Amino acid sequence: MMSDNNVKRILDSIISTSNNNITVTDEKGFILFTNPNHWWIYGIEPDHYLGKSVYQLETEGILSPSISAMVLKEKTPVQIMQHTKTGKIVMSTAYPVFDDDGELIRVVSYTQDQTEIRKLQDQYGQLEKKIQEYQHEVEELREQEELIYRSKEMRQIAKTIHRVSKTDATVMLLGESGVGKSVFARRLHTQSYRSKDPFIEVNCSTIPESLFESEMFGYEAGSFTGAQKHGKQGLVEQADNGTLFLDEIGELPLDMQVKLLNVLQEKRFKRVGGKKEHKIDFRLVTATNQNLEEMVEKGKFRLDLYYRLHVIPIQIPPLRERKEDIAILINHNLEIINKKYNTNKKLHPSTYEILIGHKWSGNVRELENLIERLILTSEDSIIIPSFLPAHLHGQEFPESNDAPFKIDHMKVDDSDLKTALEQVEKWMLMKASKQCKSTYEMAKSLGISQPSVVRKMKKYKGQVPL
Repeated sequence: MMSDNNVKRILDSIISTSNNNITVTDEKGFILFTNPNHWWIYGIEPDHYLGKSVYQLETEGILSPSISAMVLKEKTPVQIMQHTKTGKIVMSTAYPVFDDDGELIRVVSYTQDQTEIRKLQDQYGQLEKKIQEYQHEVEELREQEELIYRSKEMRQIAKTIHRVSKTDATVMLLGESGVGKSVFARRLHTQSYRSKDPFIEVNCSTIPESLFESEMFGYEAGSFTGAQKHGKQGLVEQADNGTLFLDEIGELPLDMQVKLLNVLQEKRFKRVGGKKEHKIDFRLVTATNQNLEEMVEKGKFRLDLYYRLHVIPIQIPPLRERKEDIAILINHNLEIINKKYNTNKKLHPSTYEILIGHKWSGNVRELENLIERLILTSEDSIIIPSFLPAHLHGQEFPESNDAPFKIDHMKVDDSDLKTALEQVEKWMLMKASKQCKSTYEMAKSLGISQPSVVRKMKKYKGQVPL
């Protein structure tokens, strides 16, 4: 058999060479064995704890708290996090040792310094928070890309959208066709707490009245001839926890107006042919280009539903009333559509002027479609006015410095090519100087280098504003 001295030597060797701080106390809490190399985390020297009990060290604030003292009291294994005087965070685990009679005779504890791990955890948490912040900023930038504007009216609308998106209030978007109501509706959704749930867009004018109820509320199996075998989920149900956007709400049939009002009030609905009520939770956004108040007076729209929907009305002005946005939208769409079709086409200044002066009855949608048409149908890299549709190309402009340049009206000798070219060059420089904020922007617009712009403007000093 191994002698007690040998057992003690082995035990001392295990404790002293361990990477953990191992401490063994007797049944009264006095330290019998420990690893002296690890007590630096508690800020004391080995001679300070020799012959002392864990209760004394706890009283002195060195062990806060003492895990061995806790095991002596509870007589069960314990694991805790300790904070030391030196600012360290340690994880301690202690186990009771019993003799053959079940009496507690020893407590063995293990301590690991967790300070660096905790720091890494904190740093990781901060990094995750930063990543979330960056992701939020990226999402905001993406949302801003959807809405291209410069006018103060649109800035105010964007602020209002941001403010109300944080609530569940029902929003009604008002404005002519093509002003971007669906874009604003989606922005309401993406900025809301429902952004990770569905955004269901329904154009009320495109669903036949006979199918409206089954499309909106779904149906159970065998509800009618031609129904799907297992039934169908409706658009309202698909929007659960998300946002339901009803575009052209003025086209909603009267009987569907009643059902929609009941859903908004009760937050419940039944499928066609079904008896079971389904709970529903969605944020409602509507849009219309019609005067709903007049429709209410004519009996074509329910007054009670109108009040339900008209909580936060947002009027989006037509493009012709926010001319500051026209130029930036033209440039934006040129860039996007050129990239889409891998082209590099530009507008002649005369073409640009005509588009700026157009009334845009179809608003943003008309502008987008026209730019795409011009890029796809024009043969040259510079889109001149003759490429424009007839209703645009033939419109009249007042005689002024802002009027499109007409070569036929130049008062120069037909043979004097140099003078004619100089007049065209001056006119284009003058137009670019009015439309651009810097010579760099002018260079990009004219398709020449910035030094060339500066040189040409000096050439016509006094004739072209610098």
